[in-house]
Amino acid sequence: MCGFTGFTGSLENSTEVLTAMMNKIIHRGPDSAGQYEDAGVHMGFRRLSIIDLDNGSQPMFNEDKKLVITFNGEIYNHQELRKELAEKGHVFANNSDTEVLIHAYEEYGEGMLDRLRGMFAFSIWDSSKETLFCARDFFGIKPFYYAVVDGELVYASEIKSILAYPKYQKAVNEEALENYLTFQYSVLEETFFKGIFKLMPAHCLTFHAGKLEVKRYWSPVFDADSSKSLDEWVNEIDEAMHDSVTHHKISDVEVGSFLSSGVDSSYIAAIFNGDKTFTVGFDYEKYNEISYAKSLSDKIRIDNYSKLVSSEEYWAAIPDIQYQMDEPLADPSAIALYFVSQTAAKHVKVALSGEGADEFFGGYNIYHEPLDLAAFQRLPLPLRRLLAKCASALPFKFKGKNFLIRASKPVEERFIGNAFMFNEKERSRVLKRPTGRFNHMELTKPFYDQVQHLDDVTKMQYIDMNFWLIGDILLKADKMSMAHSLEVRVPFLDRKVFDVARHIPVKFKVNRQNTKFALRKAAHRYLPDMVAEKKKLGFPVPIRIWLRDEKYYNIIKKAFTSAAAERYFNTHELLRYLDEHKAGKADHSRKIWTVYMYLVWYEEFFGDSSRNAAA
Repeated sequence: MCGFTGFTGSLENSTEVLTAMMNKIIHRGPDSAGQYEDAGVHMGFRRLSIIDLDNGSQPMFNEDKKLVITFNGEIYNHQELRKELAEKGHVFANNSDTEVLIHAYEEYGEGMLDRLRGMFAFSIWDSSKETLFCARDFFGIKPFYYAVVDGELVYASEIKSILAYPKYQKAVNEEALENYLTFQYSVLEETFFKGIFKLMPAHCLTFHAGKLEVKRYWSPVFDADSSKSLDEWVNEIDEAMHDSVTHHKISDVEVGSFLSSGVDSSYIAAIFNGDKTFTVGFDYEKYNEISYAKSLSDKIRIDNYSKLVSSEEYWAAIPDIQYQMDEPLADPSAIALYFVSQTAAKHVKVALSGEGADEFFGGYNIYHEPLDLAAFQRLPLPLRRLLAKCASALPFKFKGKNFLIRASKPVEERFIGNAFMFNEKERSRVLKRPTGRFNHMELTKPFYDQVQHLDDVTKMQYIDMNFWLIGDILLKADKMSMAHSLEVRVPFLDRKVFDVARHIPVKFKVNRQNTKFALRKAAHRYLPDMVAEKKKLGFPVPIRIWLRDEKYYNIIKKAFTSAAAERYFNTHELLRYLDEHKAGKADHSRKIWTVYMYLVWYEEFFGDSSRNAAA
């Protein structure tokens, strides 16, 4: 796990600029640094040593030094690929997975990507062709950002590196802000910084002679197989997970595991055969998973290290968290992940985590909705629309109102992922300069079109894989762990695990009994019933309670009346949300938090803070 940055072409002070860009991501690789520079490219690297500790330094070359690579991630099948490439005549100088990548590119070109098993983002410079080739892994575990500035490509593992490139002029992308208010994360390919883009998962890019080409090289496909029994699927899941965990433990340093109260991390902790697990909780009983984690750790005979996070610690960490995220993220659990990573980093360099299980195996509670609505949706659509219109027109709330409204809509209209904050009307009232781009269905439609033949639960999984998983779940896992120089690996997000999950029929994913039904059956083999059947919680955080406390209410109120808030928002609307929440008239906590996180982020990157001045 590392970080890299670079740019094509040359500047008058190229070496100094490259060094400054590298220094912005020193937390991603505190163990060592390396640079490669020629007339066509300048490549910088920061290393966190995990595999081949003595010889894995980067940038790294092929035999004739015409190809040079910087790479962030882990290739779990690098030993098999090494053998295959050696048989084809390639000569290796060390035992790192990085060198396998560069020889794979030498042998197969872009075709190398389909042979990889792992998490990765990398850049390869071909000096003979003066071409830069870059790629990001299948599911978006590792980040990659880029911008074309004055005809040259600038790229990095984190946006803050690109901000240190002197020709880039920093500006807020207000279209990103508008859509963030709906999704709670940065959903567009263009980031919150105008002109800086994400390379999306399963995409690669080529830059040559000032021309940029970006293309998708792989897509996830769900194809249910109804020929197998539940027991057969449970066996396949368990076999695939054991194989994945074994590969994800390949390391020359100790590997630990995160542990919450959910089945995903518990399953991994029970089968990974390690010595240490890590947990955080909050000083409210409902939001504290520490006692559970210690109990399970005792049962599976593994040490558990925990931290009880106070509300003061949580709020004090928010500015650093938004800085580390690069873009605003309104998921309160990011801060819990920050602290569990901080705790783990005191003991290990690598930790396993349970991200991806819900998207692959049907784990989110909202996936029950198609089953709940099924009977009502047998009514003619015009009748359902009429009932929903009548319900919406009533000025008061009543039991079943939201049910009638949602049941009148197909899944394509009602579901954009696990978060839906401000709808288009709400965000147009809240923003001073609404752009009108985009309606949330404009963004999800191309993905729904690809799975229009599938059932509603699988459609929801597909949307989450292409939105929520990328923009929220994996981004915070990478940024919060790397803020503490910790490598997080995600065994569920493995191509061989997905090859099992994508064939599981919906009845073995979501039914009246539970979500992740088949996965829970597999976990039952190692976990007590109370864990395997536990309802999905994520990292529970008491935001709703805090925002009714006078102290935190006043912190938010100060932000909502700041110059930054006045610049972008109709502040009277923000204060209405805040006051209604404090008075208990409505639960606006997630909307309030979404705006507040943006304002904290804005101060870190565009305000008067010393860190921003250094950027």
